[in-house]
Amino acid sequence: MIKRIVILGIESSCDDTSAAIISDGYILSNIVANQKVHQKYGGVVPELASRAHQQNIIPVVDMAIGEAGIRKEELSAICFTQGPGLLGSLLVGSSFAKSFALGMNIPLIAVNHMQGHIMAHFIKEVDNKNRHPKFPFLCLTVSGGHTQIVLVKSVEDMTVIGQTLDDAAGEAFDKSAKILGLPYPGGPLIDKYGKLGDKHKFTFGKHQVGELDFSYSGIKTSILRVVEKGVEENPNFIEENRDDLCASIQHTIIDILIKKIMKASKETGIKEIAIAGGVSANSYLRARLLELKEKYNKEVYIPKFEYCTDNAAMIAISGYYKFLDKNFYNQSITPKSRLYL
Repeated sequence: MIKRIVILGIESSCDDTSAAIISDGYILSNIVANQKVHQKYGGVVPELASRAHQQNIIPVVDMAIGEAGIRKEELSAICFTQGPGLLGSLLVGSSFAKSFALGMNIPLIAVNHMQGHIMAHFIKEVDNKNRHPKFPFLCLTVSGGHTQIVLVKSVEDMTVIGQTLDDAAGEAFDKSAKILGLPYPGGPLIDKYGKLGDKHKFTFGKHQVGELDFSYSGIKTSILRVVEKGVEENPNFIEENRDDLCASIQHTIIDILIKKIMKASKETGIKEIAIAGGVSANSYLRARLLELKEKYNKEVYIPKFEYCTDNAAMIAISGYYKFLDKNFYNQSITPKSRLYL
C-alpha cells in the first residue's frame, strides 16, 4: 500500500496565524487566526503581531490537525514561511516548525511567501474541477507589500519580470483609505463603496514608468491633493463623495495592473494569466481580468477568496511539491524579512 503524503503548512509572515493540512495535493484543513489588535493603530504593529502569533500558533495547529481528521504521526513533513515578512512573526512560525519537525523526526521545508501565493492555484479540493494554470503562465501577484509580474515556467522556476519601484498596490489601497478616514484595513472598504460610485468622477495623476514595472507613490500623493483641495472648498467633501472617490481610486490603481499584465502577455506571447495575493480578492480586479478572457481570448485563473489573503494552505501546497522533489532543509535554516523569488 502506497503511503499518502501529508503536509502541515504554517504561515506567520504578518498578522495572520495559519496552519493547514494538505494530503496528496488535496486540502483537508486551513485554519486562520486573525489579529484584530492592530485595527486601533491603523496598521500592523510588528511587536504586537509576534506576541499574538505566540499565543495562536499551538491552538491553530491543533485545530488544523483535528479538522483534517489525522494524527500527528501521519505527517510526512512540516513546511513554514521563511519570508518575506515581519521578522518577529516569521521567527514564531519557523521556530515552531523546526521544533515540531525535530521532535517528530520528519523533513523540514522552507517556503517563499510569494511562491506560496502563486502555488495557491494548485490546491486541490474534493468534488471540484480543480482547474489550474498551464506552464508557462504569467502571475500578477498583488498584496500590501508586493506588486509583481512573475513568469512561471514550473513549480520551482519563477522569474520576476516586473515589479513596483516604490509602493505596492495593496499599500496604495490602504493609504488611500486612510486619507478618506476609513478604518484599517481600508482596501476591502474601498472595494465595497467603490461598487456604488462613478469610477470616472475623479482623475488622479499616474507616475509613468517604463516596461513592466509599477509605481504607486505618485498616485497616493495625487489622491491626497485632490482630497485636501476638496475639503478646503467643502468640509463635507469626503462624506458627500465617498463612493465616487472610492470607485475612482480603485479604477486608477487597478487600471495600471491590467495594462501592465496585458503588456507582459503581448511581449511574452503567453495567454495564460493568473492573479495571486491579498488584492486578488478585490471584486473590480476580478471583473477586469474576466474581461481579458472575453475580449482578448486570454485564459484567466482567479483563486478562491480563502486562498487570496495570507493562509497556510498555499504554504502547504508549495511544501507538497518540494517534498516530491525531496527539497528538504536542515535545522540551520533561518527566516528572512527580505526573500526574493
